[in-house]
Amino acid sequence: MEKDFAQQFEALLEKYSELLVGETDGETKEKVKAWALYSHIAKSMPALIGHWSALYPEARAEMKEIINEIKVLNEQHRQSTKK
Repeated sequence: MEKDFAQQFEALLEKYSELLVGETDGETKEKVKAWALYSHIAKSMPALIGHWSALYPEARAEMKEIINEIKVLNEQHRQSTKK
């Protein structure tokens, strides 16, 4: 990957994280990236997610936690922007 593209894509991810959950710190961006990629894979190849979940139940549990955290942060962010 070219350096310029990597930086530009990182800027896209940062803005997406800001709009989605209102936070752009590194840990939150990584969670948003994992959530977005997992969601895409689940929609486009659900059998792969099923296979992965069976192989790595601990990772699946962690992914569920990330999904729930993103959901809560998104709801909090939406509520705070309504005011």
